[in-house]
Amino acid sequence: MPQQNTVTTNSQPQHGAPAFIPLDQETRAGIPTREAAHHLNRQVQTLHIWASKENGPIRPTRINGRLVWSVAEIKKLLGMEG
Repeated sequence: MPQQNTVTTNSQPQHGAPAFIPLDQETRAGIPTREAAHHLNRQVQTLHIWASKENGPIRPTRINGRLVWSVAEIKKLLGMEG
């Protein structure tokens, strides 16, 4: 019987949810939607609605067609500014 080779292309950990950098350790000015949704405890779709309707508590910037959410604004919204 031929041996099957399996290749894992998933960059996320094998067990559990993907790891996210805590906001207090984040060095980037902006983060992608999936990470912003995690920190805000919202679904990715919710942030997409905020962006398209421009009616959310924060608004993203578009860079090369991708949404980038300000870390400073997320911290401010969560009461973490200091």
